[in-house]
Amino acid sequence: MLSENLMYKAHINKDSSYEGLFVVAVKTTGIFCRPTCTARKPKKENVEFFKTSTEAITHGYRPCKVCFPLEKLGETPDYIKKILNELNDNPAKKFKDYDLRCQGIEPANIRRWFKKNHGITFQSYQRMLRINTAFGKIQNGESATSVAFDTGYASLSGFNDSFKSLIGVSPPNSKSKAVINLTRLETPIGPMIACAVEQGVCLLEYSDRRMLETEFKALSKLLNANIIQGENKHFGILRLQLNEYFEGKRKEFELPLFTPGTEFQKMAWNELKKIPYGSTRSYQQQALAIKKPKAVRAVAGANGINRIAIIIPCHRVIGSNGNLTGYGGGVWRKKWLLEHEQQNKQ
Repeated sequence: MLSENLMYKAHINKDSSYEGLFVVAVKTTGIFCRPTCTARKPKKENVEFFKTSTEAITHGYRPCKVCFPLEKLGETPDYIKKILNELNDNPAKKFKDYDLRCQGIEPANIRRWFKKNHGITFQSYQRMLRINTAFGKIQNGESATSVAFDTGYASLSGFNDSFKSLIGVSPPNSKSKAVINLTRLETPIGPMIACAVEQGVCLLEYSDRRMLETEFKALSKLLNANIIQGENKHFGILRLQLNEYFEGKRKEFELPLFTPGTEFQKMAWNELKKIPYGSTRSYQQQALAIKKPKAVRAVAGANGINRIAIIIPCHRVIGSNGNLTGYGGGVWRKKWLLEHEQQNKQ
């Protein structure tokens, strides 16, 4: 149980690890907020806490206009979605500051959003999208020269330099080079990052996971490939099935996965997929199931480096005493997922 003192402290510190566990309502203003709201903090005697936004609303509170507690955590603004859709439809398109202002968008706002949510500049994102498109065309047999001009480059030398800086080899030598596509997804428990290759989805992680950069490096080295922003044929079905899962309509996932690892890791991950929706297992039970009863710590280690959250459901593994144990996305997300599955189990 979360005490009021603990929740108030989390709110004062804007602690993101408590997102999803409660909302804080301010009696003097009639407004409720996320734990991480940046608005001026109220006195403790002027607040009360609710488990969900619905509870706060039924008690007469209105959602905050600073932290938007009714929106998905990290949801992409509509004006950003419009730009992304235009770029996906035509990767050769180049948005300059003038083009953005013509659409009523302040360039500084879009630059800040991309830096915060993708860790790169808006110009870098556009360049990566063009090079990713070019890579796919060259893989399909098109000439580097025609691809360069088709993807919006004014000179072949400029295209070659950009291509080599991202892919690591020149366009003519790229047929032997692999690329891992990356995209950002929005969910009720925060934005997630997905990666995919030809064989299937190879990563699905929370964008705020501390180990995400390490996972990128390990995956890139393991597959001898560059990770580049761009679409992949598996992302459409991933988005669809994830939305169905969060709506409580899907209990099993049916999409190709690519999970390179040791034989032991693969055994542990395959056993995770056998845990039924809405159920839990202990690490000991998982170790027994793969006929490695003394490998409890090794099983926990394999679960910890599972790169595909939710679909390979390591959130369904708990301590032998029934306590929720560590989870890469934060214990609050593990709790949310387990409660979500319990509520939609029937």
